[in-house]
Amino acid sequence: MNAHADPLRFPPGFVWGAATAAYQVEGSPLADGAGPSIWHRFSHTPGRVRDGDTGDVACDHYRRYPEDIALMRSLGLQSYRFSIAWSRVLPEGRGRINQAGLDHYARVVDALLEAGIAPNITLYHWDLPAALDDRGGWLNPDIADWFADYATLMFRTLGDRVPLWSTLNEPWVVADGGYMHGVLAPGHRSAFEAAIAAHHLLLAHGRGVQAFRASGARGQIGLVVNLEPKYPASHSPADLAATLRAEAYMNRQYLDPVLRGTHAEELAEVFGEAWPAPRPAEQMAVIREPIDWLGVNYYTRSVVRADESAWPQRASAVPQRGALHTETAWEVYPRGLTDTLTWVKNRYGNLPIYITENGSAFFDPPSAEVDPLPDPLRTQTLHKHLAAVHAAIGAGVDVRGYYAWSLLDNLEWAHGYSKRFGLLHVDYATQRRTRKASALAYAAVIAANAL
Repeated sequence: MNAHADPLRFPPGFVWGAATAAYQVEGSPLADGAGPSIWHRFSHTPGRVRDGDTGDVACDHYRRYPEDIALMRSLGLQSYRFSIAWSRVLPEGRGRINQAGLDHYARVVDALLEAGIAPNITLYHWDLPAALDDRGGWLNPDIADWFADYATLMFRTLGDRVPLWSTLNEPWVVADGGYMHGVLAPGHRSAFEAAIAAHHLLLAHGRGVQAFRASGARGQIGLVVNLEPKYPASHSPADLAATLRAEAYMNRQYLDPVLRGTHAEELAEVFGEAWPAPRPAEQMAVIREPIDWLGVNYYTRSVVRADESAWPQRASAVPQRGALHTETAWEVYPRGLTDTLTWVKNRYGNLPIYITENGSAFFDPPSAEVDPLPDPLRTQTLHKHLAAVHAAIGAGVDVRGYYAWSLLDNLEWAHGYSKRFGLLHVDYATQRRTRKASALAYAAVIAANAL
C-alpha cells in the first residue's frame, strides 16, 4: 500500500469516487431528441481535434451506464461525479424541455443509488448548447439567466435524491481555452472576449447557487476549479512578478470573486485594455453567493519565469528536466497538491473541499490483453497524490473526499482519444472495459480507507 510503517488512514466518512464528463464519455450526442453542443460542432470542424476524433460514440456510456455502474460497485466506489449535457435536456438551451433527456439522467441517478453510489452532478462541463452559442454563448449577458433556468430544471427533477451538485467545472479552462487561445470550443481568440466570458461564467455560477437555494433541493452546492500552484524560477523581481500574474490569472481569477468578493489586482495587468471597469456591486454580490463546498482539480504545477512573449500573462513555465511527466507533458508533482490545499485554507478559510479530479495519462495499448492491465506509473502516481491529500488533512485542511480522473479512458477534448486517463481501459473498437492495476490499487485504498 505505501512505504510507511503504519498505513495513512483517512477520516471516517471520507468519500471515495471517480469522475467523468458527458461529452467525453456518453456518445450518442444527438440521440432521443438532444440538441448539438459546441463540442459536437467543434469536434466536427476539420483540424480542431486530433485525428478528427469526435464524441459521437466515445465510451457509449449513454447506453452502457448500467455496466459501468456495476464496475464502479465492484471497485467499491462510494460516489460518481458526472455531468449533465445541457442540450440533452434543453435542446435549444432554453425553453422546450426534452423529457427523454431528463428521463435518462433520472435513470442514471436511480441506478447509482440502487448500487449504493452517491451521485455528484456537474451542471456545466464545457458542452454549451450550440443554439446558445449562436446567441453569443458566454459573451451574452443573458446567459446567467439561461443557466439559472437550466439549473432550476435539474434541481426540480433530481434535487430530492442528489447529495452533491456543482455549478461549473473549471471556468478558467472555458474562458482561457475557448475564448483566449481558441484551442477548445467555441474556438475564439480574444482577450476582450475572455474577460467578458469569465465574468459571465461567474455570474452564472452565482445565479445557479441562488437557484439551488430557491429550489428546496436537499443536497449541497459548490464550484469546481482547476488549481495549479505557481513557483518562481528564481528570486528575481521579474520572475516573482510573473509568478503573481500567473497565479492571479489561473488560481485567483475565479476564487477571489466567489470567496472574497474581489478581483485579483494583477488581472488588470494581465488583460490590459481588455480588463473592464469595476463590476457593479450587485453583480459581485451574486457571484459571492455562499457555497457549501469547493471542488479542486489538480494535475500539475508550474515553475514560472518572466517572458514578455507569452500572452497574456507575460510568464511561461520552465521545463523541469529529469522529473516524471505524463503523456500530456505535465510534471508529476504530488507536493503541489498539498501546497494547493493549504493555500486555499490559508487564503479563503477552511471550507469543505473535495478533490474532484486528479489523475494521469500514461501510455496504454489500444487493446487490453490481460486483466488487470499493468499501469505502474499511473498506480505510483495515484498513491503519491493520495499521500499528498493525507498530508493536507494532517495540516488541518477540511478535505471531505477524492475523485479519481477518470473512471474510463475517454475523449480528452482536443487531444481526441490519444490520451488515456482511465482506471478502466476502454477498447474503442469493441467498447470492452478492462480493469487497470491502478483500479485495483484504488479499490484496496477504498476498502481500507487508508493508504
